[in-house]
Amino acid sequence: MKFVKSSLCLALLGGLSFNALADVDFYGKANVTVQSSDDGEGSFTEIKSNASRLGIKGSESLADGLEAVYKFEFQVDLSDADSKGDKDNISSRNQYVGLKGAFGQVVVGRNDTALKLSQGKIDLFSDLEGDIKNVFKGENRLGNTVSYASNSYQGFKVLATFVAEDSDDAAAKNGYSMAVTYGDAGLKNSSVYAAIAADSEVKGYDIVRASVHTKVADVKLGAMYQTQEKVDGSAEADGYLLSAAYTLASNTFKLQYQAMDFDDSDDKTAISAGIDHKLNKNTKLFGFYSNFDMDNQVDQDYLAVGIEYKF
Repeated sequence: MKFVKSSLCLALLGGLSFNALADVDFYGKANVTVQSSDDGEGSFTEIKSNASRLGIKGSESLADGLEAVYKFEFQVDLSDADSKGDKDNISSRNQYVGLKGAFGQVVVGRNDTALKLSQGKIDLFSDLEGDIKNVFKGENRLGNTVSYASNSYQGFKVLATFVAEDSDDAAAKNGYSMAVTYGDAGLKNSSVYAAIAADSEVKGYDIVRASVHTKVADVKLGAMYQTQEKVDGSAEADGYLLSAAYTLASNTFKLQYQAMDFDDSDDKTAISAGIDHKLNKNTKLFGFYSNFDMDNQVDQDYLAVGIEYKF
């Protein structure tokens, strides 16, 4: 299976003409940590690949101001920890094709939902143990989707995701994810980013989420509030996230707190602290500590150091 997936990647590259290659962006990220992990059942040392990836994306101009756009992104497990060879070290991330024009962009395939995209860069520990997906529902990347993103109008954008039921099962239902955002998610072109988003029957949950991220000098502050419940009305919960990052020279100090309160008292809290040290534009060393405190489950602790390289 690994050989088949690797061959598929090579075939995609080989199938592109020389003219098309001029418009293709090859990119990737390698992120690996050496960490001491306590998942509640015992402590152990592991080497972990954190959403390392390889991608191909690009566009081609068409008639009447239209562009064809595409992306093929794969997650690669650099640690390849399964010595038995039972686990594939290549898996799918966002992969789609579509059109872009004055109306915005519409793509079909596998993609992050509008609600997931709405949180922007507030999660300072994305892809690591402190990722908000370990506390909050709604961090979904789904296949069988049609995704729309409007062009910016005075800083505002509209995002929408349609999730096809993809089954004749009576219990299967189409899902919908919507978001309205304001500002620049990376806080590079604006000092404020804000969003309101909602999921309806997406992966079994209805969710409403509000996010805000701001920058004051060298400090970035983020906050998120969310209510969620299963589509049958059970497992109601509400929670919030607070994050802060302070950059001093080549170092960024990060702190993040998450809390989710359930109506059945199965509450969860998580706190993460870390530091990033940039070696250059594409390379950084980093370390973090994350702790999860859960009422009806055992606590979890993670301490790690790592390296990340982007290209």
